[in-house]
Amino acid sequence: MRKFLYLFTILLIFSCDGPVARKPVNTSTPKLVKSTIERNKELLELEVGIIFGLVRKDTTHTYLNSKTGAWYYYETKNDSTSYLPKDEDIVTLTYNIMTLTNDTIYSAKEIGVQQIKVDKPSLFKGLRNTFTLLKENEKATFLYPSSLAFGYHGDNNKITPNTPIKSSVQILKIEKNNSN
Repeated sequence: MRKFLYLFTILLIFSCDGPVARKPVNTSTPKLVKSTIERNKELLELEVGIIFGLVRKDTTHTYLNSKTGAWYYYETKNDSTSYLPKDEDIVTLTYNIMTLTNDTIYSAKEIGVQQIKVDKPSLFKGLRNTFTLLKENEKATFLYPSSLAFGYHGDNNKITPNTPIKSSVQILKIEKNNSN
């Protein structure tokens, strides 16, 4: 019995080497990353082409291009003020979301009146980057490629993946931050 106990102790001591690192099962595949980047570039190019085609066809509105890649036109312009929302301001606004063919996805009534702090990301990327182009009592319609809308995952409800959208945004009120 003592031999068995000595043998067991020796085996226990020599078998405890510590953790051994595993080699990764999968390695990074640059081909996959490159193909995804290329696919996204092609999708963006296609969507921008569609949006640009709509802009060219629409002769009743004068479109502007935002720095972030959205196209927009004013429905209501306010020339009596020059103040644009800045960081830390609270903006009260309404907006809707439509397809590029004007089918309503979410109405402004459905979304409701929103109070947004300018530098806080509570809206989808495109709207977050463009509503600060509008002054109080102005309304504009924006055309967003899917990369500025809800991207490759959609909104998990009514907006499917990779859907470019149109949105009419109206600024109702701008509450200036005291430090601005």
